[in-house]
Amino acid sequence: MKQFSIKLAILFIANFAFVITGDAQNVNREFPVQAGGTVEIVNLYGRVEAVAEIKNIDGAGEADDKPKEGKLSFSVNSSAAITENEIKIDNSSSDIKIEVVPSDKKQRIDISITMPPGMQVKIKTREGEVIVSGDVQSAEVLTDTGTIAADVPTDDLRYAFHWNASRPRFMSDIELEKVKEKSGGRFEIKGRYADEETQGRGDAANVSEPGAVATGLRTDSQADGSGDAESLTSSGVNAIVIERAKNAKKKKSQKPKTVSLNFTTDRGIILLNIPPNEVPSDLRERQLTFAAKSIIRSGDSLLMEAIRRAAPKYFGDYTKTLPPFKREPSFAEKTGSEEIPGASIKKASVRVTDVNNRAIAGLHSGDFELSENNLRREILSVQPATAPFNLVLLLDVSGSVDNYVNFIRKAAKNFVDTIHSRDRISIVTFNEDVKLISKFTTDKTKLSESLDTFDAGGGTAFYDALAYTLADTLRPLKGERTAIVILTDGDDNRSFLPFDSMLASIQESGALLYPLYVPSALIAAAAASPDAPIDSLRGRYMTLTSKAEGEGEKLAKVSGGVYYPITQISQIQKAYDDIAIQLRTAYTITFRSDTSIVKGNGASPRLKVKLNKPNAFVSVGSVVKVD
Repeated sequence: MKQFSIKLAILFIANFAFVITGDAQNVNREFPVQAGGTVEIVNLYGRVEAVAEIKNIDGAGEADDKPKEGKLSFSVNSSAAITENEIKIDNSSSDIKIEVVPSDKKQRIDISITMPPGMQVKIKTREGEVIVSGDVQSAEVLTDTGTIAADVPTDDLRYAFHWNASRPRFMSDIELEKVKEKSGGRFEIKGRYADEETQGRGDAANVSEPGAVATGLRTDSQADGSGDAESLTSSGVNAIVIERAKNAKKKKSQKPKTVSLNFTTDRGIILLNIPPNEVPSDLRERQLTFAAKSIIRSGDSLLMEAIRRAAPKYFGDYTKTLPPFKREPSFAEKTGSEEIPGASIKKASVRVTDVNNRAIAGLHSGDFELSENNLRREILSVQPATAPFNLVLLLDVSGSVDNYVNFIRKAAKNFVDTIHSRDRISIVTFNEDVKLISKFTTDKTKLSESLDTFDAGGGTAFYDALAYTLADTLRPLKGERTAIVILTDGDDNRSFLPFDSMLASIQESGALLYPLYVPSALIAAAAASPDAPIDSLRGRYMTLTSKAEGEGEKLAKVSGGVYYPITQISQIQKAYDDIAIQLRTAYTITFRSDTSIVKGNGASPRLKVKLNKPNAFVSVGSVVKVD
């Protein structure tokens, strides 16, 4: 058998080399492995992802733990061609070792593997990210500064996390043991955890109280004089985690699967059952801001869960002070509609955009088709929408230079002067927290005066401020025409919320977002000489970060608004003028219907509006019955 394995390894390496010696940048291969064996990966020049398949459970509720032969899929990705000498593979025994040895030390090579359940994984990287997920038997990871993210079952979890050259930075979706400081400035978190169902079956230790699923987030700021970090047990809303436990397909008689994790890093971040894209900008455990508390009170479960993960102790402490929680319907929850026969006249508010999310003007009745229950409806008229907008001007005041403050004030006042006199405007400023400096009003004099009341300075909690605006400022206006105009450089460094956690709430709110992203360095340069052209070399350092660019585009896209990356100060007023046009470009379609709606906003779930033009898209807002 061993001789056959050696021949197989030689054959595999030969085939592998044949594929990668050309100009290919992606390589995919699979070969047989023994379930329960060890896979070792050494890649100091890129990231590693190891995914184990989920173990099947038979009808009796028992997992088949007998070792079986399975397949390991192996993928290599690089920006440059790979030679046969750069990927070394040894599968001459039941264990497999994959080592990356690039000829150019600057070349990045990423590795992904998919393997059978129950494998033992050993991974070593330098600064590359490591992701381990699925039904692994054990995972041992060693990095210098790379993030280690694990998503594994917690039926019976044994863990040991080590930091050799820094204080701990980590997030966990379960409660972990306290941090212990070891000799030589090293730190350790070590213990055992079992979920609620496993407790009922027996042999787990160090488990949180039944019904209280807790999480831990501790960083260097939390170590006390003895080196121990404060134990962080969150109480309050843990709906997502509890729901996950309730839906687990396990029997009480089933033997719990033990998973062992042993992670060692110098200065990296360790994530346990936390998606990397849900990690906030600031990992420090800190007290909740006014914005964070407002978001918790709003009842938006997704935003609340993100804050709970970021600050479990303070989240739990704060929720204990609140009255019995009565969840209000979220933006996404649309009440069921009962359709009953009955002729009526209805009006639908719609917005039409092109492929760039820009509103299309000048449309008429003949441009639209409308149907309910797949039956064509008669369109009586199409008129430009005249209902006023509720606009929130969201201002980044985290800068600390006087010229920056003056610029923000002037730019905001110009926006107030540009917008239609019938539109209601509210102004919210933010740095490390938010401040409502003006409630909704059409009085432009009061709005202008309110803009003289703020100062600038501090960090930037942009994501929290945007979520606060959705969950608090706009929530009472559900169903009305709403929009948020954002003036910022787009770089967040203080929010409890990660960027991705906001996207669902943005879509569900119906608010249009118009991000104006202005590089801070551009403001300083313009203050010195507003009309002077910026040379090409200096301009390179007066641009937005690629992260901010991508996020600004995404905010506009998911909301139906428009993104404005500002490269010259003069573009700001042009953007304001364009926003005013975009807001006014909507339509009210009056049509004859034979269906009456007695619940919801009056819109049938089977209402469809089409446009007889290519590359045009229609979004339907509110629908009201006229008679």
